[in-house]
Order: sequence, then C-alpha cells, then structure tokens
Amino acid sequence: MTPTLSESLTAWYETHKRDLPWRRTSDPYRIWISEIILQQTRVAQGEEYYLRFIERFPDVRTLAEAREEEVLKYWQGLGYYSRARNLHAAAREIMERFGGKFPETYAGVSSLRGIGPYTAAAVCSIAYGLPYATVDGNVYRVLSRLFGIDTPIDSTKGQKEFAALARSLLDERRAGLHNQALMEFGALHCTPRSPGCVDCPVAERCRARQERKIDVLPVKQGKNGVIPRYFHYLDIAWQGKRFLKRRDGKDIWQGLFEFPLIETVLPALPEELLGSDDFKNLLPPETKPEITGIRPMPVHQLSHRTIHACFYRIRIGRLPASLKSYTAVTDAEIGDLAVSRLTELYLESGPDKKHLLKNG
Repeated sequence: MTPTLSESLTAWYETHKRDLPWRRTSDPYRIWISEIILQQTRVAQGEEYYLRFIERFPDVRTLAEAREEEVLKYWQGLGYYSRARNLHAAAREIMERFGGKFPETYAGVSSLRGIGPYTAAAVCSIAYGLPYATVDGNVYRVLSRLFGIDTPIDSTKGQKEFAALARSLLDERRAGLHNQALMEFGALHCTPRSPGCVDCPVAERCRARQERKIDVLPVKQGKNGVIPRYFHYLDIAWQGKRFLKRRDGKDIWQGLFEFPLIETVLPALPEELLGSDDFKNLLPPETKPEITGIRPMPVHQLSHRTIHACFYRIRIGRLPASLKSYTAVTDAEIGDLAVSRLTELYLESGPDKKHLLKNG
C-alpha cells in the first residue's frame, strides 16, 4: 500500500530531524516561546536565545512578573522587538484571564496578544495534539512545489488556498508530528535554493519537478519598497556619564534605549549636522561641545527600513536642560539597558578605534 504524503514525510522526519530543546517538551509555554523566537530568526541563532530566555523566564509567572525593560534586554539582538513586548503582554493576560495556566484550546491560545493562526496551530498541535494545520514559509514552499501551485503565497487568495490544502493533508491522529515533519522538510530538504530533489522521498508526487518549475515556485507578489533613513546618534559624555532615552511611539525599536538622535531626511555631512538647528538646540554653544570621534556604521538592514547611522562621541562642559529628560548612566551601567542591535554593535566596537575627527 502506497504511503500517504504525511506518512512519507513523518518517516523522513524521524530519521532527519534536528535535536532541538523545544522538541523535547510538550510544555505549551516553552513551545510558544520557541515559536515566537523563531519568527524572523534562524534556528542556529534562535536556540541560544531560547535557552537563555527560558533559563531566566522558565514559566508564565516569571515572565509576567518581569519588567518590560528586562524582557527586552533578554531579547536584545533578535530584532522585531514587538515580539518580545507581545510575549510579555500575553504572559500577563494568561495570569489575569486564565489563572496562570496556559490556555488549552485554539480559541484561548489565539486570543492572546501577538498570536496569529500559525502560532496558535503550532502550539495546539504540538503541545495538545489538536488537529490544526500550520502554514509557514517552509510549508508554502513544499506545498507549492508538490502541487505545482503558482498562486502568490503573499496574496489573500494564495493564503486561503494553501491553508485549505494544508488542512486537507493533515493527519489529525498525530497533528503535531505531521506539522513538524512538513516544516522541517522545507527547512532542511526542500530548501529555497538547491533542494535535495535527487533523494527526495516524495519526488514522484512533485509537480514542480515534473514540470521543471522548482526554481520558480513558490510565487510571491512584489515586495514593498525599502525606505532609507539617516540616523545621527550623539554619544555625549559629561562627568563620567552618558545619556540615553527609551524610544517611544510606534516606530522601530519601540521601548529600547538609544543615544540622543537627530534624524535627517537626506544624508548629512558632519559639518552640516553640527551646524544644524537640531544639534544647536540639543547642545547649545554654552555647553562647549567637543567632538572626539565620529564612527559611521555599516548599513543596518531591517525588513522595510535601511538605516544609515553614524555615532558622534562628544564631550561637554555643562549639562544642558535638553538632556535632563535622559537617563544618565556610567560605562558599567550601560550594558544593563536594552538597546537595538545597531547600538549594541557600536558599543561592542570600543571607543574611538577609528574614524576620529582630526583637529582643524
């Protein structure tokens, strides 16, 4: 009897799956944490962060009771910080609405902050064996190739079509195993480039292979344009202190600390920036600002933003009123603040190793 697609893929999975810490547990909390971390994060990087996060926040209560600043600090370097803020908010929802117990139904899980259909299906199927199909980037790729589907995966029509197909293929008796097998197959075997077609366990079912469309599936609609932004950070030193402020609003890096920032619409040369009204309003002449170093950073790419950043090291002789709303910290204390990966890279590079501004 010919095995079903699910049986073929789960057999492959049992032999080839990676040994990952979140696969050694049925705890929905830990599965949830792993799924959120792995959104927009490679497994190799995510595993290290997962272990560190779980060590500090081993259960819902410890996460819910933590300060947001600490949660963001443990998330630092992963990017997409709204994920961490949503995790924190959802943990508090679990304490308030579910008595501290992780919800056991799809409706309950999906009602939590930051949890969409994919994450709810993953947690419910893997932790509880509930019959919900997961559809992530790997699943889109595998199914589009196997069934020769050229509907764009980032279109409303495509999302509905693939969700329905994934549900029809689900082995409801072992939904968690089925979902993990399908996703792992896409991650390790049916990869975006150079997939393992020669020794593919489901090659005879693959329409893309038969029609020589491996390289063109799945299909995506055009990507949104990437917007360039120009950040000029002022790393100001006064009496052994440096000044940072939490970033507010609904912009990137919300809730993270940063040095005083001047953003310009277009690139700005140092002399243009230092002569600008924004600079003079922040550091008026009576503060006696002295530029000790200028450090341009490598281009920092986010999903829809390209950040062109430069850090200016500045000594001042008097503290202006403009800095009194900032948090003053010593060099030893600055490492306790949650900052963006861009700022972290600047801090790791050490003070004034290069790009010093020469006198005159």
